[in-house]
Amino acid sequence: MYDKPNRCEQADGEAFHQVTDGVYAGRADRDAALDRGWLLGHFKEPGDPRHCADLEIKWGVHPKGEGRAAWAVGEVRTALLVLISGRFRLEFPGRDIVLEEQGDYVMWGKGVDHSWYAEEDAVVLTVRWPSVPGYRVEPHGTGQEAAALTRPDLG
Repeated sequence: MYDKPNRCEQADGEAFHQVTDGVYAGRADRDAALDRGWLLGHFKEPGDPRHCADLEIKWGVHPKGEGRAAWAVGEVRTALLVLISGRFRLEFPGRDIVLEEQGDYVMWGKGVDHSWYAEEDAVVLTVRWPSVPGYRVEPHGTGQEAAALTRPDLG
């Protein structure tokens, strides 16, 4: 009836990628580690089936205490962030939202400034649209901070 499905792992434990008949298979945790968490977006090489100008998908693995180094301001994208595991805080002008249980999510739209902080080791799935260049900021706590944290509503 059906062939046994292919596993997305080689014998040595490394992720593999298979593109057959328009189907791409991989491992989110392993693929994401190769590109700061990103699985799909404008930043993937043209010709890579994960290159997309319309959408970005990130498998974010964040150690406790890691946070965004600078607020995202003047946002032109819409985003959905889903908690897979851990505890994760989204910061918005005037309020914070803490995701505590698997499946908790928050969505925000264009013009909504934001930042984030991992209150515990956390894994989150982020979907943003459209895929727009110019938002890369090293996470706070990595030793590679690009800017001081400044919350727009606190000056």
